[in-house]
Parts: sequence; structure tokens; C-alpha cells
Amino acid sequence: MRITLDHPWLTLDLGAPQRILSWSLNRPGFVDAQQILWREVRNADLPQDFDVAGWLCRELAARGASEAVTMLTSRDLDAYEVAQATLDGVTAHCVATVGLSNAERIGTRLDRSGHDWGTINIALCVDQPLADAARVELVSIAAQARTVAVAGIGHDLPTGRATGTGTDCIAIAAPAGALAFAGMHTPVGEAAGRAVHSAVQAGARIWMDRVRRKPGP
Repeated sequence: MRITLDHPWLTLDLGAPQRILSWSLNRPGFVDAQQILWREVRNADLPQDFDVAGWLCRELAARGASEAVTMLTSRDLDAYEVAQATLDGVTAHCVATVGLSNAERIGTRLDRSGHDWGTINIALCVDQPLADAARVELVSIAAQARTVAVAGIGHDLPTGRATGTGTDCIAIAAPAGALAFAGMHTPVGEAAGRAVHSAVQAGARIWMDRVRRKPGP
């Protein structure tokens, strides 16, 4: 696994094609890919009625990365976080960019027009060959870990304590295999949850410190 920062891109190279599950803009669902990318943007880059998907596909084609699973964020990519956890011979890596400028509390919705899209983008990679059902279960694990981490840093909104953002994305990568379960009672689920929680918590604390130093969205 190799991470490369080349503004406005952050590249996570898995070393070989893996089975990835995400709801990324360009390649959602179950796909095979070797790279997960982040593209840094600003609101001015994406005006109303702009064809974001078409623009992103052109950007990826120009980079020779059309097959990569790609996420968008206005968070400064220098602030990416990496965390690793190993349990019972199972290793999970998490790479996350964490911004809360369009934070929400679950079950509520604020008017976020005019705000930067400082979302939480998570790539979770585990070294165990997984069946697709286990990848789905790891989405739940990653989402729980993200929510606990965000709630724990105490970002309060008019609607209550933030639990995530309106544009979060999660990508789960692992070799294809037969392991069907990845819940909280399993080593892979525990390692994954710990890695995601550590990365998101670290990134959220940095974002909150910036906001305390300079009030504003």
C-alpha cells in the first residue's frame, strides 16, 4: 500500500487490483480497482448545474486513472490521516480526510448552501480475502466508527451534536475471497473499527482545533 500526495490529488495505491465497495461518484458499488483517489475541490470549482460527474471523469482520464475509485472533498489534502490496527493476524489500514464544514446530525438537515464541502472520506483496507457480504458488513463497521469519533469531539450544531457530514463517502477494499462475516465479534471487524475510529478521531480533532482558532464554517 502506497500513499502519494500530488495536489489536488491524493492517491492510495493498493499494490494490486482489489475488490472495492463504495458509493463514490465515478465507480459506485462493487468494482475491481488498484487505486483509491481523493480530488480536492472548492465550491467555486463546482457551480450550480455543473456536470460534476462528467468533469471528474475527464479529469481522471487526463490523469490516466479512469479505473480508480475517486472521492471529492474541499478539505485540505495535507490533513489526511492514516491509522493501522492488527488483531489476531488481521491488519486493517484506514486513510481518511476529515472536514466538518457541512456537518449534520443524523435524522436532521441544515441549509448548507454556500459552505465548502469539507466531507469525511474514508478508505478502509483489510488484508483478509472477503466475500461481498463481509464488505457490506464493514461499511456498517466503518460508519459506526466514524460516527463515534465525530460525536466524541463535540461539534454541536443547531440540530444537535454532529454525527457525520452530508457528503461522507466510505470505500472498503480487500482481496476477493470467502470470508463471509466481518462484524464486531470478529478480528477483521475489530481491527477495521479501531483503524477507522483512530483516523477519523485524529482528523476531526485537527479540524476542531482550526475552527477554535479561527471561528467560521
